Amino acid sequence: MEQGFIKTQEEIKIMRQGGKILAMVLDELRKAVHPGVSTGELNSLAEKLITENGGTPSFKNYQPDPEDIPFPTTLCTSINDEVVHAPALPSRVLKAGDIICLDLGLKYPARPGGLFTDAAITVAVGQIDSEAERLMKVTAESLEAGIAVIRPGNFISDIAKAIQEYVEKNGFSVVRDLVGHGVGRFVHEPPRVPNFFDRHYKPVELKEGMTICLEPMVAAGRPEVKTLDDGWTVVTSDGELSAHFEHTVAITKNGHEILTKL
Repeated sequence: MEQGFIKTQEEIKIMRQGGKILAMVLDELRKAVHPGVSTGELNSLAEKLITENGGTPSFKNYQPDPEDIPFPTTLCTSINDEVVHAPALPSRVLKAGDIICLDLGLKYPARPGGLFTDAAITVAVGQIDSEAERLMKVTAESLEAGIAVIRPGNFISDIAKAIQEYVEKNGFSVVRDLVGHGVGRFVHEPPRVPNFFDRHYKPVELKEGMTICLEPMVAAGRPEVKTLDDGWTVVTSDGELSAHFEHTVAITKNGHEILTKL
C-alpha cells in the first residue's frame, strides 16, 4: 500500500466537488483574517460554510491513533512560529504583524461514502515585515514547484527534490519531521509525500488516479520542531517564523489536476 489508493474517475469527480468547496471556504477565511479576530471566530465560520455546502469537517475530533488526544476544532490556525496543528480556540486573538496558517480538511458529501480533501494557506494579519512576506511567497512558490513535476512515471522523490531545492536556494529550511500524504478515502492515506529528498525512502511512482496532498512547511530559521503540551501544536524549536501551503492534487493521464483550487 505504499503507493496508496488508485481512485476511479467518479471518485475524483466527487473530490473535485469537495475541493472546490474547500477552496471557497479558505478564501472566505482569508478575507475574515484581520487584527482583533479570534481563531475561534474563524473556526465557527469554517464549520458553518462547510456544513452549509453539504460537507462535514474532517479534522474535528480526529485521532490519528486511538491513544491520541482528539483534535478539538474544525480548523488548524498556526500563528508565527507555530508550524501546524494549532487548535482554533476563542482565546487566541490575532494582532497586526502576525502570519497565520489556515489548514482545513473536509469530507464531501457528508453522508457515508464521502471523500476527503485537504488544503492550507498562510495569510498576513494586517501589515507584516518584508521577511515574513518573503517566507510566505517562497513557501507558496515551493508548492507550485512541487506540483509542476507531477505526472505519471515521475516519483514522489521528484516532488521532494523540487520543493527542497526551491526552499533552500532562497535561504529557508524545510521542516523534516512532518510530510504530506495521500488523501481521499481517508483523511490520511499512503504514500508519504516528503518535502525533502531522502535516498533511504523506497521509490514510489506516480500513477494515474492517485490523489495526494503536497504541503511544504518552511521555517525561516532551522528545520527542527517540537510539540507543545497540548499534544497537537507543533512549533519551530528556535522560535523563528514558519509558513505552510497545501493543495490536494490528482495525478491524471497526462499530468495533474489541482482539486483544491478556486
